[in-house]
Amino acid sequence: MASEHDEGGSGPVAAPHDGAAAAAGTPDPTTTAAIAAAQAAGPQSGESVRVDSWIWAVRLIKTRSLGATACRGGHVRVNGERVKPAYSLRVGDEVRLRQEGRERVVVVKRLIRKRVGAPVAVQCYVDNSPPPPPREAVAPAGIRDRGAGRPTKRDRREMDRLRGLEGLSRSRRDAETGP
Repeated sequence: MASEHDEGGSGPVAAPHDGAAAAAGTPDPTTTAAIAAAQAAGPQSGESVRVDSWIWAVRLIKTRSLGATACRGGHVRVNGERVKPAYSLRVGDEVRLRQEGRERVVVVKRLIRKRVGAPVAVQCYVDNSPPPPPREAVAPAGIRDRGAGRPTKRDRREMDRLRGLEGLSRSRRDAETGP
């Protein structure tokens, strides 16, 4: 069922992925089609988008309700000011989102209303976030092999010593056997 807006094709045709297009700097056809769909779903010129909807659409937050909750809790700032979920975003605004002990700093490049795929979402903002803190290189203490059973008292003492809780367990013993 072709409409008058179709340009003779039956939709995007997947080209063979040989890496030549990627090396030339052109995006693959599926990403191009998704970008075109996002632009069509975006607001018309002069319109704006709610901040909670936008941070959900560009995949900074998992659900729109979590975006609204983050705004109400003061975890979202636009151009340095705390905002409500219905705040109208404009292109060029700086959005700061504090989430899970990390702060994301993004500048709005494109306004969209509908949630899009990750490759398209990345093109809607400029990410100025500081790098995430490095994960600990040391394996977490206290992980036991599956099926090893319940730890013995000696095992628990070794785990406490590895975690740095040796003094804590010693003070517990002293408290139990105290005067």
